[in-house]
Parts: sequence; C-alpha cells; structure tokens
Amino acid sequence: MNKKKKPFLGMPAPLGYVPGLGRGATGFTTRSDIGPARDANDPVDDRHAPPGKRTVGDQMKKNQTADDDDEDLNDTNYDEFNGYAGSLFSSGPYEKDDEEADAIYAALDKRMDERRKERREQREKEEIEKYRMERPKIQQQFSDLKRKLAEVTEEEWLSIPEVGDARNKRQRNPRYEKLTPVPDSFFAKHLQSGENHTSVDPRQTQFGGLNTPYPGGLNTPYPGGMTPGLMTPGTGELDMRKIGQARNTLMDMRLSQVSDSVSGQTVVDPKGYLTDLNSMIPTHGGDINDIKKARLLLKSVRETNPHHPPAWIASARLEEVTGKLQVARNLIMKGTEMCPKSEDVWLEAARLQPGDTAKAVVAQAVRHLPQSVRIYIRAAELETDIRAKKRVLRKALEHVPNSVRLWKAAVELEEPEDARIMLSRAVECCPTSVELWLALARLETYENARKVLNKARENIPTDRHIWITAAKLEEANGNTQMVEKIIDRAITSLRANGVEINREQWIQDAEECDKAGSVATCQAIMRAVIGIGIEEEDRKHTWMEDADSCVAHNALECARAIYAYALQVFPSKKSVWLRAAYFEKNHGTRESLEALLQRAVAHCPKAEVLWLMGAKSKWLAGDVPAARSILALAFQANPNSEEIWLAAVKLESENNEYERARRLLAKARSSAPTARVFMKSVKLEWVLGNIAAAQELCEEALKHYEDFPKLWMMKGQIEEQKELVEKAREAYNQGLKKCPHSIPLWLLLSRLEEKVGQLTRARAILEKSRLKNPKNPDLWLESVRLEYRAGLKNIANTLMAKALQECPNSGILWSEAIFLEARPQRKTKSVDALKKCEHDPHVLLAVAKLFWSERKITKAREWFHRTVKIDSDLGDAWAFFYKFELQHGTEEQQEEIFPRVLSCAVLLLLLVAVLSRGRRCSIARILRQYRAVIFHELQNLVSRAGLALPGASPGLGVLLGWMQP
Repeated sequence: MNKKKKPFLGMPAPLGYVPGLGRGATGFTTRSDIGPARDANDPVDDRHAPPGKRTVGDQMKKNQTADDDDEDLNDTNYDEFNGYAGSLFSSGPYEKDDEEADAIYAALDKRMDERRKERREQREKEEIEKYRMERPKIQQQFSDLKRKLAEVTEEEWLSIPEVGDARNKRQRNPRYEKLTPVPDSFFAKHLQSGENHTSVDPRQTQFGGLNTPYPGGLNTPYPGGMTPGLMTPGTGELDMRKIGQARNTLMDMRLSQVSDSVSGQTVVDPKGYLTDLNSMIPTHGGDINDIKKARLLLKSVRETNPHHPPAWIASARLEEVTGKLQVARNLIMKGTEMCPKSEDVWLEAARLQPGDTAKAVVAQAVRHLPQSVRIYIRAAELETDIRAKKRVLRKALEHVPNSVRLWKAAVELEEPEDARIMLSRAVECCPTSVELWLALARLETYENARKVLNKARENIPTDRHIWITAAKLEEANGNTQMVEKIIDRAITSLRANGVEINREQWIQDAEECDKAGSVATCQAIMRAVIGIGIEEEDRKHTWMEDADSCVAHNALECARAIYAYALQVFPSKKSVWLRAAYFEKNHGTRESLEALLQRAVAHCPKAEVLWLMGAKSKWLAGDVPAARSILALAFQANPNSEEIWLAAVKLESENNEYERARRLLAKARSSAPTARVFMKSVKLEWVLGNIAAAQELCEEALKHYEDFPKLWMMKGQIEEQKELVEKAREAYNQGLKKCPHSIPLWLLLSRLEEKVGQLTRARAILEKSRLKNPKNPDLWLESVRLEYRAGLKNIANTLMAKALQECPNSGILWSEAIFLEARPQRKTKSVDALKKCEHDPHVLLAVAKLFWSERKITKAREWFHRTVKIDSDLGDAWAFFYKFELQHGTEEQQEEIFPRVLSCAVLLLLLVAVLSRGRRCSIARILRQYRAVIFHELQNLVSRAGLALPGASPGLGVLLGWMQP
C-alpha cells in the first residue's frame, strides 16, 4: 500500500499552482479562487495555534476579561434615575443566583413585550396605510391604467403615433417683440393736428401723475404739483407744453427745498444737485420702510426715556437726512427742554439752527452749562467779528479759567504784546500746560525766556520739550557751550523724576531740531541718547541704520553727529570711515570730505580706498601736487598696492604727463607685477601710437599671465589693427585654448571671421562657444545677429526660439526677439517678454522703443523713465531717451536728460560722423585724431552740466578713465 501511495499526497501545493490549468479547465471559479467566506476584519481562526499565540478561544476570553475590567465610572456616565450606564458589579464573579435573577428579568421583559405587541403592530399598520393614502407610489397611481392595457389590441398599439413637436415654427422659435420708443415730437405733431388720445400709459395714471425718475414725481404733496389741466378727466388729452411747465415747477420746488441750510446760504451744487437729492431722499420702498421703522423705534426710545440725549440727537439727524429740516429742528429743541444738562444736545441744536437762531441757542446753553468749554468754542465760531470772538472767549475764561483750549483760542486772536500778557496769566491758571509755557517763552526776551523756562521746569519736571527748547534758546543766542550741558542735565533730571528715556522719541526730536536749524542742539541730543538701550555687539549695526534713517528723513546734521560718535567709539573700523566718507561726498562739502579722509588714513593707513578717495578729491579740485603727495604717502603705507600704482598712473595720464606714467608703470612692473599693471602698460603705449612697444609688452605679459583673457584680446586687436588677419586669428585661438570661458574672446574671433567674409566659420565658432559655455545669452544674441546681418531672417528666428528655450529669463534676448517679429506681432511678443522679465532694463527699453515707433509719445516717455530708474548705468537707455526727447520733448525735458548722456552722446555722434564718410578705422585712431575736438566738446558740455573738468589742455587723459575695462 505504501508503494502505491502517491508521493505528493498530503504535501502543500507548489507556489503559483492552479488546479486544472494544465488541461484547460479554467472556465469556472471555486471558493479557493475568491478566498474564504469571511470578512477581512473577522478574527483569524487559529484555534490550533500554540496557546500563547491564539486569537480565539482562551486568548479571546482573556481579552474580553481585560476589556470588562475597564469600567466607565465617570460622572458623565451616571444618571440620577437609572444610575450608571454599565454594571457596577460586572467585575465580580457571576454566580448561580445572578443567572437565576437574569432569567427572571428576561421572562418579565418578554411577557410585557407580548402584551404590547398587538397594539404596537396595529398602530404601525395604521400609520403606514395613512401614509400610503396621502403619498401613494407611482406604481399605485397608474395601476388602473396598467390594468386597462390588457384590453388594448395589437392594431391599437401599433396605431399609437410617435411623440413629436406639434408646435408651429413661430412657437418653436419665438422672437422678442421689438419696441421702439416714440419721441416727443411725434406726440406734439399729432396734438397740433387736432387728434385726441383716448388712452394713456397705465404708468402715467397709476399714481395720479407722471411716473418721473425724480423723488416724489409730479404727484407731490406740495400745492401746484398736480397742475390742473394736465390730465383732463373727460377727454384724456395729453398737453406736452403743460408737462414741461409741471417739470419746471417740480425742479424749482426741489431746488428751493435744498437751498435752505444751517448757515442760511445755498448748498446746491449746480453740477451734481440731482445726485445730492438721490443721496438724501430714499428712492426705494425698502429704504422708506426702514426710515419708518427707525422713526417708530426712536419715538419709542424718546417716550420710554425722555431724558436720554442720544435718542433726541438720533431722531433729529434722521429727519435731517430725509430732508425734513424743520422737523429735525423742532425735535432737537424739544430735546434741549428734556435734557438741559446735555452738552451734545445743545451743540446739535446749534448746528441745525441757522444764523442768529444758533447764537440764541448757544446763549441759552451757556445759562444751563456755564462750565462747558465746547459750548463756548461753538459760540466763538458762530461770531464773524474778531472783537465779538474775543469778547466771547474772555467771558468764557472768566467762568473756566483752567481750560487750556480756551486760552489757546483766545491767544491766537491777540496781537503779540497782548498775547504775551494773556499767556502770563494763562500759565498761572494752567501751570501744567507745556504748550502755554513754550508759547510764552517764544514771545519773551532772552533773559525773560530763560526765567519762564526755569519756572516751567519747576512746574513740569517730567517733560523733555522744555529742556530742548531751553537748549535751542541758548543756541539761538550764540551760547553754544551751554547746549551740551543742558541736554546732559535734562537726561539726568528726567531719570531722577522717574521718566524713561525713549531713544526713538529723542532722535525724532533731534531731527525736528535739525530741520528747524538748531544744529548744535540736534548734535548734542544725538551724542546724549545714541548709546542708550543698545547692546554692545549691536552698536555698530544699529548706529549705521540710524544714520541711514536720518539721511532718508533729510536730517543730515543728525546723521553727521551719528557718524562722528561712531568714529569715536570705533576709530579703527574701515567700514565706518567709508560710510562717513561717502556721506560727506554725497551731502557734504569738499573741505569736510578731505578733513574726514585725513583723519581716516591716520587711523586706517592700510585702507587703500581711503587714500584713493583723498587723492581723487584733490585732483577734482585742480590741486594735482596735493594729489601726488597723498599718493606718495599711500605708497609709504602700502608699498606694493596695485590700486595705488594704477591710480598714480591715471593721475599722470589725465594731466598729459605720459612720460611720468610710463616710468610709474615700469616701476610697478618691477616691484608689483600684476596682470592689470601689464594691461595698463600695453594700453597706454597702444593709445599713444607706440604699436611696437605695445606688442613687446603684450608678449612679455603673456609669458607670465597667459590665463588673463584681456591680454589675448589686446594682442589680437593690435594685429587686427595692422590688418594681419592670420596673426589676429592665431592670437584669438591661442587665447581661447587658455581661456575657453572668456565670452569676449569668442565674440572677437567670430566677428573677425565675419569681417573677412567667412560666415560659415563664424557660425561654427559661435556653435562651439555655446557648447563650451551653455546657457549664455550673449553668445546666443551674437549668433542671432550674425544670421540677421547675413540676411537669413528665418534662421535668425529659429535660433532665437532655441535661445529663449535655453535662456528663458534673459532680458537682452527678449528685447531682440521683440524686433525680430513682424510689426503686428511685436506687441504680443512684448507682453510675453514682460511676463518673463518684468524688471529687466533691456526689455523695458524695447517696450519704450516699441511705443515710440507707434507714435505713443506719453507711454514711451513713461517707459523710458522706468528704464533709467531701474538701471541708471545703461548707456543705451540714456542715448535712446535723449534722442527721443530731442524729437518729441521740450527744452526743459531735454535739459533734464542732457547732463547724464553728455559723454556718450558726443562720442557717439563723433564716431558716427567719421564712420559715415566710408572710412574704416579703429576707435583708438578716431580718439587720437579727434582728441582736441572731443576735449573741446566735453568742456562745453560739462560747463552746461555745472561740473568741473580737470586739465586745461586737450589730451587723451580725460578718456582713459572711461576706457578702463
């Protein structure tokens, strides 16, 4: 038997085994295919698992026992009648007595349920039947018809017509009726011919008159509003002349109604009276209902509490808004009778009453409220004569002598001498008013003002304005040495009296003193409070921010005081000296700048920029020997500084001392050889026409600095100037091997090939450059322009599309793409460019030029302004802007732009003038041949701009600074 037994019986099936798959029996589904007939959330039937891992049986009993132990004995689970929702004794043992008790309770529940079962089922059945009678099912509603369908024959069924649209064409396609309004001339024509109209528009007779858009219409409660003869009852004639008369009568009444005001003068706006009427008088039924409700509510409030002032004021204002001014006056006067001690009610009554009546109301108010300051002020405002105003205010001061507001109003009406006398009495009555003390001090003499301020400090020891006024007084009388002492004493005294020194408030006071011209006072305040409440590590940062804030508020002396104090605390900080120097350069004088720089180089001798700023200031003032001496001192402090060497060379070349410049460059090459020093040497010799010396220096420089791309550029340009194309090409190629990421070198080589007619080679060079330097917009722009110059616009457009895909945020590419499009598509392209580069100056300039080409002058000027505001160093923007103003601007607009473009405009015009003659020459040759003309023109332009140009003789020195790379 064991031999015949199959070896696979009793063994688990292999993985992926499907019964019957081998013989093709896969067309049925068994329980094993769809899984067990058990929900996924049911417990796993692992009764045969080890005892410790069972989830049913004894293990579940343990879990249930553990769950039962957790009884909810919270107060929220307790009811006074039923007790706890659970069983209090569930944790105890379940005995036989408990089982018998549960069985008895269950039998009772079953018995009670059987007794009520019949009645409950009967009641449910009746309710269902009643519901079905009220709301039968659709099936029940059509049951009789469905039964009759059994009697329908087959012929009758087939003869039933198809459902279609039985409406005619007009009903299927309704058209709205066109109504054309008939002009008044049509009615007038037929009326003159004797025709009578037996009917009128129902809208005209609905309210007994014309339904006009004006509030109230012709059917008004005023006499004459419904003009006799307008609607003749017998005939129904419509007289157009009488309609016009009635309209004029209505408008006259409305104008008369709104012409009455509080002051007795007309308040009619001749241009917007209809709008005023519509805003004052509600035109909708909902608004009228709201007003009626408001009237009822306010009436109820007045009757319930007649001594409540806001109720009377609100009622009067409601009537005023609805146009019933007299009703409002009557209400508010009744309010003054019911609330005679209310200041607000009397003031409202005075406001609503006209002219003399208002004065009488105020007089009556004064009798009831003799201590009210506001009523006295209102009485003075109602008077038109200055003497009457003075009389009212003096009478008020007799009753209320301690009112600062009354004293100020009275003093403002007096002459200076009388005002001083009144203020003397005012400070006695109001000794705590700082404004009165300061006003009295301003009117007194120097000695008396000091006494007044001393008394003010005694009466008000906690106010800083008295101390500041005292310091300003001393400064105004030339006693500046007392200013510092007064401010220091003020800080000490205020602290002694428990006043917290608020640094921001004192700085604001210092700025006000600066604007008032009290320089010593503002500087003393800054020195006294600048260090209060600041951590030691935050002092420098905070003080620099304070200085910038003062400059932004145009408080220059305050900023100067902050810098001076900061330099005392940080004498060796180069950054602080630089900030102070730039401040003096922008807002100070040349003398103050030079004095500051002398102190700066004494404390920071290694700061090259401070030495250079001092030398440049002397040179701009025309003191060349002093500039040389400063640079000599800078050499002693910084013997191998490249910047100082080049500054000395520039100084000599600017003043036509070319031999001195050569000697300085030779010393620099020997003592501090750098790539820039060699480049300046080559450049000087090249500009002066010494081509051989320039080539020799360039070759020497390339032996030491072969990775400096500008030397290779200069070498190639020199060879190109000598018309040696092969050597120039070789120089550029050698430079690109050493500096493959130098974009200007790639551009120079491609332009060289283009100039000699090798367009294919130039194109290949630019493609190679783009591979070496991906995502570079300058290279893409040159490629596009190369194709455009060759007349291949289609290729240029294709390249531009690729360029914008690789550099989507390049402003120069978008600006070029705008003008590559045809004129109708340029506007759309400009919109796309602005979405990508909203704040790019090149895109803004292109948009400005686009508006200019479309003759939209105002928009073009606006966009030019935006361009130069974003980037003031973009020369193209200034050049185009200046050309635009020359064509379309006034002389003032041209003068505004002219100083900023004077240099580039003259050079551009000169270059264009030379090149337009058909001559091909380099810029260096143009500058060398026309240097006298250029210098003369620049002198004229600079004199017009109000600047100073150093040097008295023509030379190339003025151009060397511009030609620096």
